[in-house]
Amino acid sequence: MTHSQPGQPLVLGIESSCDETGVGIVRGTELLTNTVSSSMEEHVRFGGVIPEIASRAHLDAFVPTLREALAEAGVTLEDIDAIAVTSGPGLAGALMVGVCAAKALAVATGKPLYAINHLVAHVGVGLLETDDGGRPASAALPENLGALLVSGGHTEILRVRNITGDVELLGSTIDDAAGEAYDKVARLLGLGYPGGPAIDKLARTGNAKAIRFPRGLSQPKYMGTAEEPGPHRYDWSFSGLKTAVARCVEQFEARGEEVPVADIAAAFQEAVVDIITSKAVLACRENGITELLLGGGVAANSRLRQLTEQRCTAAGIRLTVPPLALCTDNGAMVAALGAQLVMAGVAPSGIGFAPDSSLPVTTVSA
Repeated sequence: MTHSQPGQPLVLGIESSCDETGVGIVRGTELLTNTVSSSMEEHVRFGGVIPEIASRAHLDAFVPTLREALAEAGVTLEDIDAIAVTSGPGLAGALMVGVCAAKALAVATGKPLYAINHLVAHVGVGLLETDDGGRPASAALPENLGALLVSGGHTEILRVRNITGDVELLGSTIDDAAGEAYDKVARLLGLGYPGGPAIDKLARTGNAKAIRFPRGLSQPKYMGTAEEPGPHRYDWSFSGLKTAVARCVEQFEARGEEVPVADIAAAFQEAVVDIITSKAVLACRENGITELLLGGGVAANSRLRQLTEQRCTAAGIRLTVPPLALCTDNGAMVAALGAQLVMAGVAPSGIGFAPDSSLPVTTVSA
């Protein structure tokens, strides 16, 4: 069996915050396996994630997913140096399954246990070396790092001074997350769940300029100036945009006209991506951030990747986007952040912590 090198801890990561049961194993910054079981199909007929179904699916999936990950990495539980688990934020019942499983493993094996912040893990995954020539083994996070997290539950811009202990929230959505808005608009347009991929695909055939949808919190009273920032300079709001799409659909229907679904999808997507990227780049420029990591499930969106790349290049910001499989929720990102904590000499969490469904991003580890 392979044992870890000194200073390169072998860490098992467990993720169960939503509808993916993820188990990942890393050695230092080297990714050994990323095994994910999704219960997405079970939620499709409901048009969204049902927490109770997700929790039950985690229970069913955990042991097979763990076994598969250990086999794929060619290691045993005895070889593992530490266990890391998502303790928040996320769905309370779903988090509970992963946390209880991790605590049981820690007690059974005597291995140290780290309670990990799901959002910071999305940043930590950017440190992993991957088959596509990701960061080199020596990679430490750059000094002036920011992270733009765009997912079903979160839309946030962070400044990361230290991945293991100093993460600052610069801006976030004050209502729906971007992914949530995608799901709701897809439902309005009859496109099914999950909405992100469906809208992204359809938008390519539509005219994004056909309709102009509002960009939330972009008015001067919210933005202010660099010298005197407004109350929501780096924040987003997507609820008004969602309402605007609903009114637009209603107006076409009221006139008895065919709803131009592709144009609406393209215009909606452009509104979301335009405001996310413009505010993120503004936050970077005004906070001396020269490196930006894009993460979270919506980072798979082609238009978001494209426009973020364009605007970062224009602003002289270096953009890193992890491979698609590491953008959505997974155990590898939890293991990656766990390994960083071990290497930084941070004390384990023990087994006394409780999952926290609204864990703030400033708390890296419980």
